[in-house]
Amino acid sequence: MADGKFSMASDIEPEILDWGQLRWVSSPLATNANQLTVIDVTLNPGKGHDFHKHPDQEEVIYVISGSVEQWVDQEMRILGPGDSAFLPAGMVHASFNNGDSDAKVLAILGPCVGDGGYELVDVADQAPWNTLRK
Repeated sequence: MADGKFSMASDIEPEILDWGQLRWVSSPLATNANQLTVIDVTLNPGKGHDFHKHPDQEEVIYVISGSVEQWVDQEMRILGPGDSAFLPAGMVHASFNNGDSDAKVLAILGPCVGDGGYELVDVADQAPWNTLRK
């Protein structure tokens, strides 16, 4: 059993990506978690986390601020603060910021997979995912 641990925002180094940033709130590496990976995600305006899936992990995407074009399989909805999407393991999804300022979401995945607690299969270049946003 993992010991309890506080995670102070000022101590979590962001991972900067071309579409935004990730802050690993909980993962095997950050907290010794084995059931939950929690990621504080910032999507830059007009950018997003393109179509992908997590074969062995369920996920909840919870919008904290901003406006997010959220895809669940081939269905799209605009989500705002307090809205969320549930994704069963293996379901393709994508999140894009369709606002003028940063959008913040909390991604909660379980169980943890691998050393980092997270697995991702990019499918953005495959049909039908590569044509849905045209």
